[in-house]
Amino acid sequence: MKTRIAAMAIAAASVLGLTACASNPTNAQIGTGVGAVAGGLAGSAIGGTGATIIGAGAGALLGNEVGKRSEGR
Repeated sequence: MKTRIAAMAIAAASVLGLTACASNPTNAQIGTGVGAVAGGLAGSAIGGTGATIIGAGAGALLGNEVGKRSEGR
């Protein structure tokens, strides 16, 4: 349980750190952050620390792509 909480805290801190650098984040950046958090939460619900990390990574990639596609509209 402690490792799951630590992994989520690291993921949240990383997202906040990356998005704090830009004054006006792009849709791709927002999608990456939202996807990482959502994927991390889903991975955490499914399995242990490994699933949380994989879920956060997959969510970040998917969120980034969705954000890029919505910028072109």
